Amino acid sequence: MIELLIAGFDGRMGSAAIDMVRHHPNFHLAGVYSPYSDYAFLNEDPQYADLEVPVYHELAATKNAGAQVWIDFTVPAAAKENTLFALTNGIVPIVGTTGFTPEDIEEIKEVSKEKHVGGLIAPNFAIGAILMMEFAQKAAKYFPDVEIIELHHDRKLDAPSGTAIKTAEMIQKVRAAKVQGAAGEKETLPGARGADFDGMRIHSVRLPGLVAHQEVLFGSAGEGLKIRHDSFDRASFMKGVALAAEKLAGSETFFYGLENLL
Repeated sequence: MIELLIAGFDGRMGSAAIDMVRHHPNFHLAGVYSPYSDYAFLNEDPQYADLEVPVYHELAATKNAGAQVWIDFTVPAAAKENTLFALTNGIVPIVGTTGFTPEDIEEIKEVSKEKHVGGLIAPNFAIGAILMMEFAQKAAKYFPDVEIIELHHDRKLDAPSGTAIKTAEMIQKVRAAKVQGAAGEKETLPGARGADFDGMRIHSVRLPGLVAHQEVLFGSAGEGLKIRHDSFDRASFMKGVALAAEKLAGSETFFYGLENLL
């Protein structure tokens, strides 16, 4: 039985993670953590009536939970501190919070090596999203002109999404850098062409009613290709979270991207 602690349990992803852990035969919920919320919503919701777990409001106190795996669905401002805290205390972090810089990830990997504790930062835990990124990387070898459109709910704090950045990084590995669009093109409204990543463009959409969606658009002479993934429910991410927790509990290797575990 793997003991898990969920950080950010009071958010939509955290709530989905609680449901996943409760129904997984190999997992046990050791505790939940949030500095902002209390246990009230769990007690008020009938589906959590039989759920009795410690609720932690201070980061240092979570050391007493006895967790082997730290599931993090918090906010960008807290995720780095949480991840380093978990590693320092011998807990494997599985992090779905986005907003990490390349420098943050390198620092975390160094601490992981020093402490001999593994973990994972994954911009997306949906298996279909991982396949979308893999297919996009393969297509980019033949279609170097590419733009990424990511669409999320209007409560998402970071833009572009971690998935869009990860997709662009994967494409960058197989695509020669090039500036797309007309020579001398000019934005009559700043930002109209989106963010520039190694010459390709990334566009972020934020609207109520959306969950998590991404299109990768490729263009070539006389043809086009579109690869799209849609998460209609946060349950779509939980298979990947469970996979990571099972594979990495007790590990000493840190990964960036769920594709490394598939």
